[in-house]
Amino acid sequence: MTHNASDTPPLKAWLLLGLLALIWGSSFLLIKKGLIAFTAMEVGALRIASAGIVLTPLILPKLRQISRKHWLKLACVGLVGSFIPAFMFAIAQTQLQSGVTGVLNALTPISTLVIGVLLFSQSARWAQWVGIFIGLIGTVLLITATANGSFQFNSYALLVMLATLCYGINLNLIKHKISDLKPLTITGVSLLMASIPAAIFLFLGTDFLVHAQQPDAPLSLAAVLILGIVGTAGALVIFNYVVQLTNTVFTSSVTYLIPIVAMLLGVLDGEPFFLQHGLGMLAILIGVWFANRRGRSGLAGIPQRQK
Repeated sequence: MTHNASDTPPLKAWLLLGLLALIWGSSFLLIKKGLIAFTAMEVGALRIASAGIVLTPLILPKLRQISRKHWLKLACVGLVGSFIPAFMFAIAQTQLQSGVTGVLNALTPISTLVIGVLLFSQSARWAQWVGIFIGLIGTVLLITATANGSFQFNSYALLVMLATLCYGINLNLIKHKISDLKPLTITGVSLLMASIPAAIFLFLGTDFLVHAQQPDAPLSLAAVLILGIVGTAGALVIFNYVVQLTNTVFTSSVTYLIPIVAMLLGVLDGEPFFLQHGLGMLAILIGVWFANRRGRSGLAGIPQRQK
């Protein structure tokens, strides 16, 4: 039974929310491990292909429920919500720490607000603009952090920001154009559509089969398959279940947990952590909180991990 927004979330919901944060927070470290043996393009393609394939049995029965008017919109959702970001994140992490990438991903709710205002005639309150400004300050601190406190811009961070803009477009498309479909149907069908070109590209457009024979390949292959199957398909099912148990506002709070998990796992894996990193992460989380306060639709705060 679905709980009302005023109900206290059950313990099961809190436990699943924590599990979701661990799964999605670890996805950036899994990308890092995948890049040991495979190229960024191979990691992105394998991630989407594996996620789409594993969801196929769940999604096939739903295909007949979809009308002709929905197909193009679902294809767009698959493109901007899954396909493009998967490659953007993988390319970015060839030059960015996994923890930093995880924190930058928390800009998704802010990107959703900006896209909603610019492209979908959505109004914004002053507090939300304050949140955007604080979040951008945090982003600058995060992507220029160095050991001696000097500023050194890493242009690969722009790829992560582009990915969060894709998520912003995706969430607004879902909210404004196909809100009559269930979340699981939207994400599953769009992901299935994205997985077909991803699989074709993986086997015909890359040297994946050659790289899969390297000594480091089993670790990298396992990391990316876990990323696709558990981090995308499995997390999607958990996410929708938590929404049913509680509401989108409660579930969207995972946005604040993901960057903390990502940064901690990065540090445990030997990545440096500077004071500037901490200040940047704090500013981004404060900015997201401002931009995602009550009065917004719960959908806007939901992080995308169809990844």
